[in-house]
Amino acid sequence: MNDTINPESINPENLNPKDLDIRIIRSAPLDELKALYKDAGWWDASYGEAPEFLLSVPRDSAVFAGAFYKKKLIGMGRALSDRTSDAYIQDVVVLNTFRGLGIGSKIIKVLIRELKTLGVDWIGLIGEPGTQHFYERLGFKEMKDHIPLKLEG
Repeated sequence: MNDTINPESINPENLNPKDLDIRIIRSAPLDELKALYKDAGWWDASYGEAPEFLLSVPRDSAVFAGAFYKKKLIGMGRALSDRTSDAYIQDVVVLNTFRGLGIGSKIIKVLIRELKTLGVDWIGLIGEPGTQHFYERLGFKEMKDHIPLKLEG
């Protein structure tokens, strides 16, 4: 099997749905996780010294969805949760070559379905600037009476 994916063969007209699989996983190949982090701009040079921390991301997330094209990880999303009532979706990314094909939406839907199966009834997220419309199409609404905060230092 060829390990490379020809980007020119990827477009909505010829993407074979049989070659795309989105499922809940607990582990993923380190090199494929690293490729997603780099493509998303989340990779820091210091990670190169010990990238094995990435292996804990799918394992230790409450729910982790992987999107596979021809058995290669091309997208992911995860949720942090108590697996009972509340969950936060984060780290949703699809390799640039595969963006615009609805894969990110499918990842979110798989995460939501799994969280609801667990009984989680409050699902939130913090989207990056410019992603509000994407998430609103999936049923998310701006929380007008709340502000996101991050601990600094």
